[in-house]
Amino acid sequence: MAGPAASGFARSRACPKIRNVHHAKATVGQVNLELLEETLSGEPAYRRRQVWEWAARGATSYGEMTNVPAPLRATLEERVPFSSLAVEAEQLARDGTLKVLFRTHDGHPVEAVLMRYRDGRRTVCLSSQSGCPLTCTFCATGQMTFGRNLTASEILDQALHFRRIEPIDHAVFMGMGEPMMNLDSVLAAASRLPDAGVTPRRTTVSTVGWLPGLTRFIDEVEQPIRLALSLHAPADALRSRLMPVNDRYPLEDVIAECARYVALRGQRVYVEYVMLAGVNDSPDQAHELAKLLDAKLFKVNLIPYNPTGMYDGSSRDAIAKFKFVLDRARLPATVRLTRGRDIAAACGQLATTAKADEA
Repeated sequence: MAGPAASGFARSRACPKIRNVHHAKATVGQVNLELLEETLSGEPAYRRRQVWEWAARGATSYGEMTNVPAPLRATLEERVPFSSLAVEAEQLARDGTLKVLFRTHDGHPVEAVLMRYRDGRRTVCLSSQSGCPLTCTFCATGQMTFGRNLTASEILDQALHFRRIEPIDHAVFMGMGEPMMNLDSVLAAASRLPDAGVTPRRTTVSTVGWLPGLTRFIDEVEQPIRLALSLHAPADALRSRLMPVNDRYPLEDVIAECARYVALRGQRVYVEYVMLAGVNDSPDQAHELAKLLDAKLFKVNLIPYNPTGMYDGSSRDAIAKFKFVLDRARLPATVRLTRGRDIAAACGQLATTAKADEA
């Protein structure tokens, strides 16, 4: 249900002004936000709230909104498509992870993931762009053609799609794209997630260190949304080889901004570190990482590499030795549980199927 994201439904005072949200003429799979406003313009303000509350609770159509007058429901059904995204394909992993390939109204591929955990958690991994312009060498998304930023509606509709399947309680902006390059739309979508069951403290925004957006995020976001840094190397030379963005925004500057986030928010920054065999997984590099990161400010997630063609993943023994060094340095570290690898839904694999579809 795209309308609430940018058309005033349950608008939060903390929500920043949305910029660069493209409004298109109504087509299949694309909510025309202006048309939605026009359709409801003669209705009491509480009608907007009612429509949004139904969508946030997982309604699958306007027809389910029983406290909305039937004639208005019929009008909405006829004039305003229910979602800004069309579902093209779904894949279910052996561990219960569900990956969905969407298409935007103008044909761009978007992948998002629902991760199901044994303790009952339901985490949605959301994309902020179709593709990614930053071309990290180990990431499948960076190898596909970059499409465009997603609108707030398109981001929110990924979460609402999974909410229509079952309740959700966590969200990570770790899908396709760099969230800090599309911050207005990311924050606008995140501000609506509590109504769908995901509080700010259970929302995490990841960045490779795109400083303009990261600085804004630290300065402007008052809600306790968590921050994750996609690091993957303990020194500039290697990080620039893996992640060209490091040439523009080197480690010293990025780490300093993350420290400022901790000082202002009182929350550790999660560091994502993908383990690449023979590239960044030696004990010496673990020592470098421990020197780089203040244990009071950062927590490290070691991520077994999910193959995308360029590198080999580190062995269990190499990961264990790397973690041992961090443990000895008292730098908090865990090894992330890989989910959805068999359907290319794990970290770094998103857009593998979308890329294949474009070929």
